[in-house]
Formats: sequence, C-alpha cells, structure tokens
Amino acid sequence: MRAGRTEEADAFALRICTAITRRNTKWLQSIDTRTHAKGAWSKVREITHGEGKRNSPVNSLTAQVLNDHYVAISTDTKYQPTLSKLTAHGQISFISDVDVFRQLDHLHPTATGLDDIQAWFLRLGMPIFSASIAQIFNQSVVEGVVPRQWKTAIISPVPKVSIPSKPSDYRPISITPVLSRCLEKHVLHSYIYPALHLPHPGLRFDDQFAFRPSGSTTAAVVALLHTLRLLLSSSQFVRVFSFDFTKAFDTVRHAAVMTKMAQLQIPDCVYNWIKAFFDEHFHCTRYAGQCSKVAEVKASVI
Repeated sequence: MRAGRTEEADAFALRICTAITRRNTKWLQSIDTRTHAKGAWSKVREITHGEGKRNSPVNSLTAQVLNDHYVAISTDTKYQPTLSKLTAHGQISFISDVDVFRQLDHLHPTATGLDDIQAWFLRLGMPIFSASIAQIFNQSVVEGVVPRQWKTAIISPVPKVSIPSKPSDYRPISITPVLSRCLEKHVLHSYIYPALHLPHPGLRFDDQFAFRPSGSTTAAVVALLHTLRLLLSSSQFVRVFSFDFTKAFDTVRHAAVMTKMAQLQIPDCVYNWIKAFFDEHFHCTRYAGQCSKVAEVKASVI
C-alpha cells in the first residue's frame, strides 16, 4: 500500500477478511441446534452482543435531543470560511456516461438519504438516465457547486454500548443521498487517492491507515504486530504507548482540511467542489420513528 501497489494490497486485505469471516462462521458450525439449542442461542447472543436491548429506544431521548447533541459536537466556534481557487476552465468531462453506468450497475442495497431515491431504482433505470446523471455530475464539478439536497445528511444513531441511556452512547451514522455518494466515490478514487501517492513534501501519509486505498484497522493491526515481532526478535521487552483522540473526526476544522487539500495535486475544479461540499452542510436525526429539525454543520467530516 505504501509503495503504491494498491491492487496487491487490495488482494491481501481481501484474503485477511476472508480468513476472519471463515473463522467466525466456525462458531456455529460445531453446534448441533437440535440437541444443544441452549448452546446455539448462547453463541447467537455472543455474536450479536444483545442487539435487541441495544436497539430499543430510550424514553428520555428524542430525535431532537440527539440532533442537538450532534450539533454541539460539530460546531466550530472559530469557524473560518475557506476560499475557492480562481481558475479558467472550459467544458471538461470529469466523469463519462460509461463510468456512471458502471457505478449504477454495481449499486448494492443501501440506505437512502432525504431524497428517498432508492438504489434499486437507480440500478433499474441506469440505461435510461445514466447520460443525464453524468451531465449533472460534470456540471456540478465544473461549476464547483454541490446541490444542497446532496449536502443534507440524515443521521441514524447506532448504540455504542450494550444498554444506551444518554446521547453520547450513540454513534452518529450520517447518510447522504445515493447520487451524492456516487459522485463522492468517483472524486475520491479518480483524484484524491492518486494524489496521496505523490503528496506535497509538507504532507506525510506513510504512517496513516484510515481513509487510504487498502487502509483499514486490520492493516494497522497487521503492521503493528509485524513491528512488534521484529523488535522482540532482538529485544527482550517492547513498550507500546496508545493514545485515543476522542471525537477527533467529529471536531476537525474544515479550514484545516481544505488547507491540506489545497496542497494535493488535484484539479482546481475538484478542489472547489470539495470546498462546496463542506460549506453549508446540514444534518437531521431520525430516531424512534421521529425526525428532528435540520441544523447546520460547522465542523467534522461527514
């Protein structure tokens, strides 16, 4: 991954995930559900970690209370608007009809945003409107304008503990429209990922695993164990210091992100589109059948 061999890294990551999945499935294969029903259910509870209690709504919490909590976290009291790059551009094609067709053809069942446009509908109608969607995508990038509907996320709170009781016990999962995610994915894979291989001298990504091609927590654990074993081969003891930055990505400043983005080798139009994506970003929360009011996000990575 660090050498830019992303295809080999992807293949290796897939082998690791397959091995983990194969080992987890053996938990239930050795249990006879007819003669040992109690043991089977104990294994089910062990895997699900009591999802029934976790997903039960808390009486003292409402969608608005949770949304106000997330707004308090995603607020930058020293917010500074970032500037756009002044460029002269013509009719540039950033994404082709074929690319949009392939993206829609490979859509998996997924949650929908506030526009309620289902993934199955986009996949079913891709032969008809893939060219029109490509035109909208290109116009959005060229003009550096992101529709507000694409920047309004709906939060689905997911419990972080077995029995949640307060807003901080829920992890906010932001869901944007499917079309917005399709264009985000194209910008990410076509422009940002390649730029990470040849970053500016002032930027370092060689020790970063998150938000990188083939990067994951699994890759981080593999690298850590590899380093520890190399050190233990020549030393009797190894000390490991671990730091947990709480709410690191929930409180990051947009100006800091865009300052680093400006140093990457990406087209100015793409930079302006990313800036527009962060500007005037909104979210609401859906919880226990209720939906809160829409609030603006001044910080964090959506």
